[in-house]
Amino acid sequence: MNRINLTTTALALSACLLAVSCVTNQKSSPKQSAAAETTETAPAAAVKSADWPVWGRDGTRNMVSDETGAPTEWEIGEMDENEVVDMSTTKGIKWVAKIGSQAYGNVTVGNGKVLIGTNNESPRDAKKKGDRGVVYCFNEKSGAYEWQLIVPKLGAGKVSDWEYIGICSSPAIVGDKVYVVTNRCETVCLDINGMANGNQGYQDEAKYMTEKGKPAPAVESTDADILWVYDMRDELGIFPHNVTSSSPIVVDGIVYVATSNGVDWSHTNIPSPLSPNFIGLTADKGELVGEEASGASTRCLHASWSSLTYGEIAGQKQLIWGASDGLCYGFDPKAKEDDEGFLIFPELWRAECNELSYRKDEEGKKIPYATPPGPSECIGTPVLYDNKIYVAIGQDPEHGDGVGRLSCIDPTKRGDISESGIVWKYTDVGRTISTVSIADDLVYIAEYAGKIHCLDSKTGKPYWVHDTLSRIWGSTLVVDGKVYIGTEDGEVVIFEAGKEKKLLNTLDMGAPVYSSPVFSNGTLYIATQTHLYAIGE
Repeated sequence: MNRINLTTTALALSACLLAVSCVTNQKSSPKQSAAAETTETAPAAAVKSADWPVWGRDGTRNMVSDETGAPTEWEIGEMDENEVVDMSTTKGIKWVAKIGSQAYGNVTVGNGKVLIGTNNESPRDAKKKGDRGVVYCFNEKSGAYEWQLIVPKLGAGKVSDWEYIGICSSPAIVGDKVYVVTNRCETVCLDINGMANGNQGYQDEAKYMTEKGKPAPAVESTDADILWVYDMRDELGIFPHNVTSSSPIVVDGIVYVATSNGVDWSHTNIPSPLSPNFIGLTADKGELVGEEASGASTRCLHASWSSLTYGEIAGQKQLIWGASDGLCYGFDPKAKEDDEGFLIFPELWRAECNELSYRKDEEGKKIPYATPPGPSECIGTPVLYDNKIYVAIGQDPEHGDGVGRLSCIDPTKRGDISESGIVWKYTDVGRTISTVSIADDLVYIAEYAGKIHCLDSKTGKPYWVHDTLSRIWGSTLVVDGKVYIGTEDGEVVIFEAGKEKKLLNTLDMGAPVYSSPVFSNGTLYIATQTHLYAIGE
């Protein structure tokens, strides 16, 4: 059952925007679904073998692998006019797959499959051309293309589904299920085997893949097998700003996803201030079992793009969320009924991640959002390490450089811990959209301006800074005593992990690298904007 609250917005939207957006403010009741049985029970931190099944590898979201044998040298080879790589000219490359023209999501690996979100600018099916979001599934060993999820555009333009941006969510793999957030602000559950074992669950794939008013092409053997779809716009009144980008996490049969609820085209009006910023759905049926109600939507600076982190800290299971209002929150992952009968995730703590000087000037006047000295939201995902939370602030890359802050937070404290719970803070980092990685008590973080920082995880003491002289969209990966990062200039920079800066290599990938490197089962995965490289001997 859903409860819909209509509110008068502070600024009137244009007639066109109203026509495509259906702006409402909703709060949904999952009361009837609370008792729904679930079949997926794998905890977020349970990773079999050396798979990389979710963004950040497990619930901690820490981009660190304990595998060895990570390469420091390779050659990507030559490609023809159709962007097909001549494998005989490569060195240290297992396989290469052509993806789209833009890839912002991150690779996940599990159950013998490699998944990545992209766009449809290199269509695998001539009957399904045009600007759409795509999830590709490849065979882990051979790189053979197995199936794709095709998602039409939302139809709201840049305000909610930016042209050609594709799917930015990193799919989550749990057994034979895949969970992904689409460009249409949906959470979708897929069969990891595609149509190879028949069409199960949801039976309307042809209609799903088709733009309104156009004939539906026949479902092919290489189309995704959809098991269920949960539309967050229709069910919750979510207004995604520019993109929907959350990467799901599955804990004890519940799929937790951020909604990307945000501001409208004016950047001053919040169309859905009562809609939740994250929700929980049953993994087997996609039924709503809880929602966030911290009030962050009413204070939204831009959009709730950060993904959720999970862990048990001092005996308390927690969901940690870097919020659209510039705070970081901790929640109990088990929803409880509020006074009105709605299932809400109880808030455990909240911490301000901005300096006061970012929000107000010396005269106490509010500093407008998006200005270089002003406040920022949390875009990078919080990381749990040694019972502490590490999270930085940043903005949409379109807004450019500005002041930043990396915070180390004690999540055992309760209430507003903006002062009592901040273990240390580091303000010599600029705005970032990256997630930190932490290994051997060293924190590695990249800022959007292109600098990489290495700090002590316990004290925040900086050890070294390296300027790549390029923009950085992705996050650092630590594996085999090495730190990897990709840049907008199309380079992968490799350092020796440690307190002293030692640059091991810089390799040209031929196209911008916006996603984060991943290492799984002896293979390094680097996704450029156009190709996915599986690197290793």
